[in-house]
Amino acid sequence: MSRLLSSTVRRSKLNNSSNPFPEVFGSSTESSDLLWRYVQAMSPETVSQLSKPTSPDVLQVMERNVIGLLGGLPSEHFEVEITTSREHLGRLLASAMISGYFLRNAEQRMAFEKSLLASETYTSDAE
Repeated sequence: MSRLLSSTVRRSKLNNSSNPFPEVFGSSTESSDLLWRYVQAMSPETVSQLSKPTSPDVLQVMERNVIGLLGGLPSEHFEVEITTSREHLGRLLASAMISGYFLRNAEQRMAFEKSLLASETYTSDAE
């Protein structure tokens, strides 16, 4: 998925200097333009690093989400070919990114709560 995202961003830079996903990122507000310019200014390596889930659990949930959106026929029994427009691919990428950010935030919150609980337990035991 990270290669797909970084190549999409690179192609967007080459093919279209304006916002290629106006319905996703919005082209009317200044903050959306700032975000889009920020993403375009990132190196492909940075985009790749940011788009790789660090947790295998997050990756698995994201994969299931994308497969669910595309329709999940088992590849060993079917020759599945998916054709879409640039606009629909952009929407799919945006959906996957939003899901990934949501899952990463949930994962960070869970880790924070575990740390807080462990800290409270340690403090109670010390008293």
